[in-house]
Amino acid sequence: MTWWQVILSGFEALKDYIALHVLTCLIPAFLLAGAMVTFISREAIVRYMGAATSKLKAFALAAGGSFFVAACSCTVIPVASGLYYGGAGVGPAFILLWVAPAANILALVYTGTILGEKIVAVRLIAALLMAFAVGGVMSLAFRKEEKARAEPNPSQTTQVQTKVMKRPDVILLLLLVLALLAPNYIVQRGPYYQKVIVWAVGMAIAFGYAFLTKTREEIGHWMRETWWFVRLIFPLLLAGVFVVGIIGALLPEAWVTEWLGGASLRSSFLATLIGAMSYFATMTEAPLVHKLMGLGMGTGPALALLLTGPGLSLPNWLAIARVFGVKKALVYVPTLVVLGTLVGWIAGNTVLR
Repeated sequence: MTWWQVILSGFEALKDYIALHVLTCLIPAFLLAGAMVTFISREAIVRYMGAATSKLKAFALAAGGSFFVAACSCTVIPVASGLYYGGAGVGPAFILLWVAPAANILALVYTGTILGEKIVAVRLIAALLMAFAVGGVMSLAFRKEEKARAEPNPSQTTQVQTKVMKRPDVILLLLLVLALLAPNYIVQRGPYYQKVIVWAVGMAIAFGYAFLTKTREEIGHWMRETWWFVRLIFPLLLAGVFVVGIIGALLPEAWVTEWLGGASLRSSFLATLIGAMSYFATMTEAPLVHKLMGLGMGTGPALALLLTGPGLSLPNWLAIARVFGVKKALVYVPTLVVLGTLVGWIAGNTVLR
């Protein structure tokens, strides 16, 4: 294969991606992510995830809230550190570090579009189970530190009790979720223009409701937050899809089948290790896994790579050590490598068999 054919493979992957996924998938997903940042009360979330809060309650809120935070393994660190140093417990902070890149709504919807409903459902459930395991391990390992941080702070007892979301905001977010999901689930096998029609109807309803219930300033803030996500993620996503096309053209199929095929513990561990060492911008893991599965990668290793690829990276290790301390990084990273390996191995031999 000539170098020109390799480059063309990258552009071919990019063309297919832009034609089939940007309009009906990415645009509503970015709008939803921007709405989450704009209309969900950060103060209320921090209040419910403090070090003194019930672990079950704090972990559940951290995992559920992280689902709506679209961030890569490195860009989520400022958010998680702000949460932690703002008063949240170490468990919820590290749950955010894990779930936001590993199972945010943008990545999940895109994964479902490319790889199917079954694997995205398993990815979501696995990420949430791993989140509670990570939160528990971190809280247990640093329980003395948590106990000291849980002591009452006079400034926190006088906080105004704010709602996490207002009713109009909840309705708007639900409309955006419907606009995001409807094109790909109502029109699963029909021509693409039918998806565009469903998408246009959903967008018209969501924006119509927004203009009726929101001020111009609120809508402007929402659009600015949405544009922040587009600027941060979309260029990396395009670059990632292009690279995936090149990798698919260069990677020997026999190597993938031998080392990443089947559902062995070795294959799952190798996929986890590749994901933990490499850097994947959020959502770029799905096209790579799709390409590798086409070359013979097993479903268990595929799940392991989907989980650890966006959730861990070598730069992420170093940044966590610098922001949270070396001890926390030395507990967090091996915990996720072990969990990712076991989850991929178990799922590959059971639900994804």
